[in-house]
Amino acid sequence: MSLASIRSYERLDLALEPGLVLIVGPNGVGKTNLLEAVHVGSQGFSPRTRTDAEIVRFGSDAGRISLRGDRAGAPLELEVTLQLRAAKRAKLNGATLRAAEQLRLQVGALVFTPDRLAVAKGSPAVRRAYFDRVLGRLTPARSSLPIEYAAAVGQRNAALRRVAAGVSSREALAPWTERVTTLGAALVETRIETLERLQPKFERQGEALGLSAAQLQYVGEPPSVPALEDRIDRDLERGATGLGPHLDDISIRAGARELRRFGSQGEQRIAVLALLLAEAELLAERGTPPLLLLDDVLSELDAARRAALAARIRDVGQSLVTATAADALPVDPDQLVEVSPGSARPV
Repeated sequence: MSLASIRSYERLDLALEPGLVLIVGPNGVGKTNLLEAVHVGSQGFSPRTRTDAEIVRFGSDAGRISLRGDRAGAPLELEVTLQLRAAKRAKLNGATLRAAEQLRLQVGALVFTPDRLAVAKGSPAVRRAYFDRVLGRLTPARSSLPIEYAAAVGQRNAALRRVAAGVSSREALAPWTERVTTLGAALVETRIETLERLQPKFERQGEALGLSAAQLQYVGEPPSVPALEDRIDRDLERGATGLGPHLDDISIRAGARELRRFGSQGEQRIAVLALLLAEAELLAERGTPPLLLLDDVLSELDAARRAALAARIRDVGQSLVTATAADALPVDPDQLVEVSPGSARPV
């Protein structure tokens, strides 16, 4: 990989080995920036921010990330150029892409950062967004379904406000009620199918990491025309559709306990890791294993769970793991990379 004017790095050329790569260094020297750059270079966007200016090194007008590797034995070259006053550009094997985010269709990458704990302990909106991204990766043909449903809800909400303002009739709501019902039912069905695919692997990965009886449960029902019509007065008063999968939740549980309310932070961390590993396993079964980017994943895990995690990620393609010291991982990595301010080198 090659970085130029990216956050902590003025210039960096680094060869990463296949397998488990452990990236070590004190806090604040650029370990997270290194993982972020790999994510931007392979997916076209940052897992931390949607503002490209925050990725470019201070004092620079542009930055570039170049990644070279192979996919199923074929050479692969990815390049993303970031500019402060222009849209970012991306290339795949030398060919310019229409949008940088198209890279994610070519290379799979899953990321863990400490703020990912919000999937287990945050609001329903965070979980809906997370599982809809999983849905898109596992079922690409239906990846647009959450966006189409959200657009239909937006149109129905606008129609509700027009009716409430007296500039439209209730009959004008009917097409959007039908549309919300059709797309909402399809979205609920696909979300449940996604959870059913994840469940056995999530339970097994959780068990290996010390979380017994890990379960995923969908909380919500498909919307129907009669149900939406029954609450139309309330929806008119609020100017918003008050029923549908845009308000549903996914319960992440350990047996009878919902981890959002009754799980420790360590259990929540294990649950999120088990979800990531379950998805990685499903993606690997479909084709090329995803790249795993795990930032500060080892904190709050005891030695046994760290060893179990290392064993699991060795089985899934290439993994990049950050830690403050090499002994944080109780197994020998395939490569050790030491980060100091502005540089990173294999040791």
